[in-house]
Amino acid sequence: MTEHGGRRSQAERDAITVEIGYALCSALFAAAVVFGAIAGPALLFDLAHGVETVLLHTGLVLAPVLFLVRVVSVLVRFGRSDQPSQPGRTNPDS
Repeated sequence: MTEHGGRRSQAERDAITVEIGYALCSALFAAAVVFGAIAGPALLFDLAHGVETVLLHTGLVLAPVLFLVRVVSVLVRFGRSDQPSQPGRTNPDS
């Protein structure tokens, strides 16, 4: 955000807030989809006990891992991106 070590502007704080919200919502959606895809058959169909257990445990492990990976990747990407100094501009010299 600010490279000179000063305080962040309101626009920068708002951008961070929006990005955090986006990271959390998209991660929650992705985790829910993965959990539903993996554990859904175990919850909907009458499968063998061992298969149900494996599917449920796999979904319960992968969903939170995906959630964390998604949140971290979105926030790291946001932190590395060069934000334009003026809205609507793609380069500082455009």
